Amino acid sequence: MTGPGKERNNQVQGKRWPKIAFFVLIIGSILYIGFRWFQLQEQEEGLRRGAREALPAPVEAVEIEHGPISLQRTFSGELEAQAEFVVAPKVGGRIEQLTVNLSDTVKNGQIVAELDNDEYVMAVAQAGADLAVANANLVEARNALEIANREFERTESLRNRRVASESQYDEAIANLSAKQARLEVAKAQVARAEALLNTANIRLGYTSVTANWTGDASPRVVAERYIDEGQTVSANDGLILIVDLDPIIGVVFVTEKDFGRMKPGRTAYLTTAAYPGETFEGRIERISPVFQQSTRQARVELIVGNPTFRLKPGMFIRATVELDHIADAAVVLDGAITERDDRPGVFLIDEDRMTVSWRSVKVGIREGGRIQIIGENLSGRVVSLGHQLVDDGSAVVVSRPPAKTISGGEDPGSP
Repeated sequence: MTGPGKERNNQVQGKRWPKIAFFVLIIGSILYIGFRWFQLQEQEEGLRRGAREALPAPVEAVEIEHGPISLQRTFSGELEAQAEFVVAPKVGGRIEQLTVNLSDTVKNGQIVAELDNDEYVMAVAQAGADLAVANANLVEARNALEIANREFERTESLRNRRVASESQYDEAIANLSAKQARLEVAKAQVARAEALLNTANIRLGYTSVTANWTGDASPRVVAERYIDEGQTVSANDGLILIVDLDPIIGVVFVTEKDFGRMKPGRTAYLTTAAYPGETFEGRIERISPVFQQSTRQARVELIVGNPTFRLKPGMFIRATVELDHIADAAVVLDGAITERDDRPGVFLIDEDRMTVSWRSVKVGIREGGRIQIIGENLSGRVVSLGHQLVDDGSAVVVSRPPAKTISGGEDPGSP
């Protein structure tokens, strides 16, 4: 290109070069500043690392204790009576008297209600009269048999002397047999009358309604009353509900996670809102072998002594159960556990050189703020505060002497 066009193109290119040089200068400046900032950061980190290596890191420490630790879980539930039953009369009638009321204690075999018994008294009297008639008939039958027997013997003697005929002899035999049969009937009538009298007496006894149960003979308690005096009841109508409150049953439901650790006989500690600050001791009595389909939980029954009847069925409870117990475990405070490379561990203090060494551990039972640690050669003190300041082999100084132990005491050996 020649002429004016070429001159214009040269002018445009001449204007672009200063802009490109400016942008190159800016980018180069930014890269240089970034490089220098990175160098300064490396230098500062090196200074900090050197300072840490040169000066002992201030930490707090706690003693590794060896002793018992327990795994506990707390479940919500409610109380139920160990046994309950409804007292009902075996015969109908009008209630003349109730001898117990709500919350009264009841002994086994105690009379709790009286029914109107006039009808049953008359039935006993009638049965007694029928028995007297049957006894009289029995006496008459025995006398008739005795006479028939003598008549037979006399006829037999005359027959042997050929004075009585064969027909007279046969008639005497028939008469004797009839009297023997009549005696047997009279005996059966007496037995029947005696049975009817016994039945009438039993039914009369049913008008005194008693509370009877099998097993433990200790007193029980009236939980509900369904009827009042003067009302008429039929046979098997409920009068009162009696429950056994000592011992009482605590019912909780557990998930599959805790089910495997539940064992009969394990100790449980119960609390209830009715008695704030009080704890009631019990134990696991029964564990259901099946899970409820709706909740995927299994029923666990705890038996709790209740001699003063303070605990009542229907109360809500919180039951703390000891699921596991180790008599001799290495235990530290929760704060002594830290992680390195996603592994839990502790910094064990070398008391002679005042350095720390990293020990990988396995975490076991947790009880409140106490944790069981499992590993080799775990004894002495471990760092409980200041883990971020130390690495394996770092020098340390315990900044708060004497260091507190897990139980809250003091370690006299702290510097």
